[in-house]
Amino acid sequence: MRHEHRPKNTSVADELFEYRSVEKKKLKLTMSITGIMMAAEVIGGLFTNSLALISDAGHMFTHFFALAISFGAILCANRENCHRQSFGFYRVEILAALFNSVFVVVVTVWITIAAINRIIHPAPVLGVQMFIIAVIGLIVNLISAWILFGAGKEDLNIKSAFLHMWADTLSSVAIVIGAIVIYFTRWNIIDPLLSMIIAVLILGWGWQLFKDSISILLESTPKSIDSLKVEQALKECSPAVAEITDLHIWEITSKMYSLTAHIRLDHSRGAVDTKKILSKMKDTLNARFDIEHATIELE
Repeated sequence: MRHEHRPKNTSVADELFEYRSVEKKKLKLTMSITGIMMAAEVIGGLFTNSLALISDAGHMFTHFFALAISFGAILCANRENCHRQSFGFYRVEILAALFNSVFVVVVTVWITIAAINRIIHPAPVLGVQMFIIAVIGLIVNLISAWILFGAGKEDLNIKSAFLHMWADTLSSVAIVIGAIVIYFTRWNIIDPLLSMIIAVLILGWGWQLFKDSISILLESTPKSIDSLKVEQALKECSPAVAEITDLHIWEITSKMYSLTAHIRLDHSRGAVDTKKILSKMKDTLNARFDIEHATIELE
């Protein structure tokens, strides 16, 4: 979503509103598919006595939960601004992503404890039935991947659901392979071992999502923006720029950046057109760094 391709009469907020209206439809469709498959894996896991399937159902529940939170966050984000929330409710999306990451850790702990208990107390697993259900789960996850493809690149909130889905896909692949091995070798211990591998995968993605969410909530400079390059670009807007201080760049929500800065101008070289300089700076920030909300004080 680059600004140089944006029509003159549109803004980041307009694009985000249109973008989220599309994502709501994708989320609702993915939630429906995921909910049906989650119930099937729970029933199948109990029937086959497969902890891996039940763990994957638990993981799929976190996926379903993430989708529901993401959907609710988009509804909140699309509410009109008021005097108390001048930036709107976009941060609800980041809070949802943070909540999802914490929830992932809780599920990971549960899966790990259950897997250790199964290793200590082994139990037989129905390999063929486990394989069939796992293959269906894999197909469902691939369909979900296709539906949400590309969305996770722009929106951290959608990314949280997207990462849940990819972890589901990988865990389904692992369960399919495990079911084949169990069927031919009767090594039932593979089932809880797969559960622990799934837990590690979930934890890895959850940790990255947690760090990204915290970074935005702490108003850190976005990873995609180099503040030194921003400062240099502002200096290049006019030879009258003598010094830039109090430069702050932060992210309201995914891909919505804000900036504040104090800029001291050198008038010794002659008359300075401050309006022209200010306009050029804002155009530069918009075109090169996707920073649309810029508050610049010229001194």
